[in-house]
This record gives sequence, structure tokens and C-alpha cells, in this order.
Amino acid sequence: MKTKTLGIGLVGTKFMGKAHSNAWMTAPRFFDLPMAVDLRAVAGREVASLAAFAQRWGWRCCSDDWRDLLDDPQVGLVDVCTPNHLHAEVSIVALEAGRHVACEKPLAGTLADARAMRDAAAKAARKGVRTFVWFNYRRCPAVAFAHQLVKEGKLGRIFHVRASYLQDWGGPSTPLLWRFQGKLAGSGAHGDLNAHIIDMARFITGEEVTEVVGALEETFVKERDLVESAGGAIAGKGARRAVRGVRKGKSTVDDAVLFLARMSGGGVASFEATRLATGNLNRNQIEVNGEKGSLKFDFERMNELEWWDHTLPARMRGWTRIMCTDAGHPYAGNYWPAAHVLGYEHGFVSQAADIVMTLGRKRPVVPIPDFADAYETQRVLDAAVRCARTRRPVRV
Repeated sequence: MKTKTLGIGLVGTKFMGKAHSNAWMTAPRFFDLPMAVDLRAVAGREVASLAAFAQRWGWRCCSDDWRDLLDDPQVGLVDVCTPNHLHAEVSIVALEAGRHVACEKPLAGTLADARAMRDAAAKAARKGVRTFVWFNYRRCPAVAFAHQLVKEGKLGRIFHVRASYLQDWGGPSTPLLWRFQGKLAGSGAHGDLNAHIIDMARFITGEEVTEVVGALEETFVKERDLVESAGGAIAGKGARRAVRGVRKGKSTVDDAVLFLARMSGGGVASFEATRLATGNLNRNQIEVNGEKGSLKFDFERMNELEWWDHTLPARMRGWTRIMCTDAGHPYAGNYWPAAHVLGYEHGFVSQAADIVMTLGRKRPVVPIPDFADAYETQRVLDAAVRCARTRRPVRV
């Protein structure tokens, strides 16, 4: 029987609220954790559906005011799944109240908010309070394994990072959801998708982006249908369009951002994010080329890592598909037998487990980004936008 319990307070009940709820429920079933997990309370804005969400996902109680979570002394960690513009306020107040905080990515909608969060986290850390950021793709076994291979020196000196995150749900028929409103999201595909591949490049290579040398941003769909309610996940399926008055609103975020960068080890990198790459549903992909070898990852084939060993004789070289489902691969041994593949939700489950391991004074399988780490990704996001708008290189 576990002697310590981690009480969770969740803020947000939409797409990420579901993903995180499932993770907290499931992690203790697959991982031997040093603390029990207690789903104490969930907060959300839609009162009509809040109680049903809490019941379905196993939360003890619910409130339409996130501050109520801090009135419960048994809530030890606040999990922030709100739109980006609320990350700073909720996180900083929770940290000041002595609660650990796990926040969705990007860290914030603006660099100023991210800096304030980083500074609040540094202050809270002096009292033993921890922060975490949900860059869930680090927890794909293939991505974690790629990180380990680079750390072991298998690639040698890194020359190229080539990353893109392509989706196609943001076409003209998609309504004006919060993700298309700059005051709520901060940015569009850039903050939503480039944030992931910047973090993944930093995580796998162990290097930092030092300069953005060229960039462009584009908004293809200038106006979108107004909605009375947002509907379902990401693309707003089931959203109710406005029936009176103005029917269209201006989209104030990017649909696509591409940029070129330099890495701290002397290599070069390219990044591309878009929601209008027709035929790409969730193609989060990265290729790293090094002196001794190369690797490729594509989330649409998330259980696989492609590997090129350049140390072999020329006649033996070829791309190898590694099925990262063996017990020897990161996280995979906690789930199913080899080739009984994992899915999207398992990245969140594995991160929830690593958070509990960290708070229980155990080592996570691979590093978890905290607010200071995620702030470095936010700096790159900001530099890319400034580069695109000034048409000049920007040092990070």
C-alpha cells in the first residue's frame, strides 16, 4: 500500500482535458509508481457539461472556478489544459499557493507570459515546488530511444535537423475556434505545432537553436465562420455557427510558419508547421543526420524508428526499421508484448507516470521539460516570428 498520495486538480475539459484525465487514471495501472494518484477535482467553464465530464473521467468533484481547486489542501498538483492565454495566470497563482504545476504546451501565448512563468517557477523551486510541461511526444518510445541513441554517441557530430509538423484540418470550412484567435492562442500552427518539433529537436540532439536565419509566416484563410459553441476536438466538429448578425470573423494567427536555424553544435536545421497540408492528418516528423548515422521518426508510424548506420561498410548500409515495442525500448515494457503497438494516448500516460516518479523522488525514464526548459522553446518560437516580420536573422 502506498503511503503518499498525489492529489490532482485539472483545469480544462476539452481535447487535452480528456487526454490528461485518461493519463492520470491509467498511469497507476501500467507503472509501479511511488505515490498513489487521486483525481481530486476538475474545473471548466461549461457548467452544463462539467458534472458529466467529472463523472465520466473519474474526478471526485467539479467547479466552474479554477481557484476553487486551490481551496482543497489535498490538491498537490494543478494540471493546466486551458487555452494558451490563461496558462500564465493559472500556473503562477498555483505556484504561489505552493502547488506543483503541469502545463500544456506551448508554455504560454507570448514570450512575456512565458518569462513570467519561468521566473515564478524558479522562485517556487526554492521551496521544493516542481513544474512540468506536456511535450508528450518525448514519451513515444521511438522518440525517447532516438534521444538515447544520440546521447550514446551513435550519430556522432550532428550536421542536419529536418523537422516538420503537417496537418490538414484548418481549411476554409473550419470555423473561428479559439486556436484561430491571436488574443487566446498567441499564434496558430507555429505555437501549436512548431513548438512540438522545436522541443523534439532540442530533446533528441541535446543541442539548442542559436539563431533563426530566415523565416516566413502565412495566413491563407483570412476570415472564418463565427461559432456560438466550439464543438468537438481541434477542428470544431459539431460546432454551432452563429445564426444572427455578423457571420464571419477575422483569423488573427498564422496558418503556416517555416524557418531555418543554426544549432549550438554547428549543425543547421529546418522547421515547418502548417494546418493546410492536405493529406497529412498528424504528420509530426523529424530526421537527424550525423557523422556516424541518421535517424527518422514519423508520428503517423509512431511505433517505428528508422536508423542508418554509416559506420558499416558501404555495401552493408541501408535504412533499418526498428520496431520500438520491445521491453528494451523506453516505456514499451510497461504496456504490451512486442509489436502490440501503442497509440497517441500512451505518450500522456507515460508522462503522467514520469511526473509521479519525479515527485516521488525517482528518476523519470527520460528528462521531462520544466518551465525553464519550455521557455527555451518559447524563445525560438518568438525569434522565428520576429525573423519572418523583419526579414532579418534573429539570434536566440
